[in-house]
Amino acid sequence: MKRTREEVDATLQIAKLNAAELLPAVHCLGFGPGASAGDFCLLELEPTLCQQLEDGHSLVIRGDKDEQAVLCSKDKTYDLKIADTSNMLLFIPGCKTPDQLKKEDSHCNIIHTEIFGFSNNYWELRRCRPKLKKLKKLLMENPYEGPDSQKEKDSNSSKYTTEDLLDQIQASEEEIMTQLQVLNACEIGGYWRILEFDYEMKLLNHVTQLVDSESWSFSKVPLNTCLQELGPLEPEEMIEHCLKCYGKKYVDEGEVYFELDADKICRATAHMLLQNAVKFNLAEFQEVWQQSVPEGMITSLDQLKGLALVDRHSRPEIIFLLKVDDLPEDNQERFNSLFSLREKWTEEDIAPYIQDLCGEKQTIGALLTKYSRSSMQNGVKVYNSRRPIS
Repeated sequence: MKRTREEVDATLQIAKLNAAELLPAVHCLGFGPGASAGDFCLLELEPTLCQQLEDGHSLVIRGDKDEQAVLCSKDKTYDLKIADTSNMLLFIPGCKTPDQLKKEDSHCNIIHTEIFGFSNNYWELRRCRPKLKKLKKLLMENPYEGPDSQKEKDSNSSKYTTEDLLDQIQASEEEIMTQLQVLNACEIGGYWRILEFDYEMKLLNHVTQLVDSESWSFSKVPLNTCLQELGPLEPEEMIEHCLKCYGKKYVDEGEVYFELDADKICRATAHMLLQNAVKFNLAEFQEVWQQSVPEGMITSLDQLKGLALVDRHSRPEIIFLLKVDDLPEDNQERFNSLFSLREKWTEEDIAPYIQDLCGEKQTIGALLTKYSRSSMQNGVKVYNSRRPIS
C-alpha cells in the first residue's frame, strides 16, 4: 500500500517533527519482492580509485584460496577488509539526494521508492605492500642455466608468462614488473626466467674479461662489439641482458654503450665468494674479495647491505651470507627471524633487513618502536625482541 500525504503528516506529528523544517518531497521506502542482504557487496573507494573506474580502468581481486584477498589497481595493492556498520545500508536505484531535490520545484509530493537490497557491512580498502615473495619462489622453480642445459630440453619444467604471474601474484601489474627488474629476470621464449646464479656470473665474467682485454673504460662499454666478440660463446640476448643487469644503457653519437655499475659487480662477486662458505674470516674475505673484482673497482662493506652480515663480536671478526629476500614477508615473522639469529641489533645492522617493510610514510624508527625494545650497550643503542624468542 502506498502512503497518502495525510498519513505522512500524521507520522511527522507523532515524531514531533516540524514539517516546515523539512524538504517538501517525501521518500516512502518499501522492500521489493527480491530484496535480500546477499545479493550485493559494497566497496568503499578512495577518490583516485573511483576516478580510475570511471575512466574505464579495471580493479582486480587476487589471491589463492589459502591467501588473504587483495585488490589491485594498475600500480597499487590494497588489503580487503570487511567493515561492519550498525546502520543498515539500503540500495535504492534512482534515489534522489536532498541536494537534487532542492533544485527541483517540488511541492509536498510523495516519492514511492522500492528498496532492491540492503547490507550491514562493506569492503574497506587499506593500502598494503605488494606480496612479492611468491614471485621469486615461482621463478626459482626453474632457473635458466643457459641454452645448452638439459633442463631446457625438458618440456615439463615450470615456466610462467606475464599472464600467469598476474594470476598468481598478489600485486599490481606495475609492482610485479618492477620486481622482475629487481630480480634481474628476463623474458625467454615468452616466459619470465631468473638466471641461475652461476650462469649469471659466467656471463658477467665474460663481459669484465672483455673490458679488461680491450682496455675499455667501465663507463663506456660498446654493446655491438660485446655482441660480436661474445656472441660465439653465449646467446647475444643473454650478453645484452647481463649488461642491462650490471650497467646503465645510453647512446653516444648513434652508438649504444653501457656504463657498468661497480657497486653491483662488487656485490655480485661477494655473493659468489660467500655462497659456499658458512662463515668467512672478515679480514681474509676482504682481501680475497678485492683481488676478485675487476682491476680499478674498489670494494666496500657498504655494498653488501641486505646481502651479508658482519659479526664484530666474534674473534676473529666474521662475515656470512644473509639475504633480505630469504627472510619472511610478514612483519612480526621477519623480526622473530632476525632476533632468533642475533639477540641484539644496532639500527645500522638491522636497517637493511627491515627497510622493505616500511609502508607509506612509515620509518625504520617507527617499525623498531613497534616490534622491539631499545637499550644502551657500551654507549651504543641496541634493539632486542619485545617477546620471548623460542
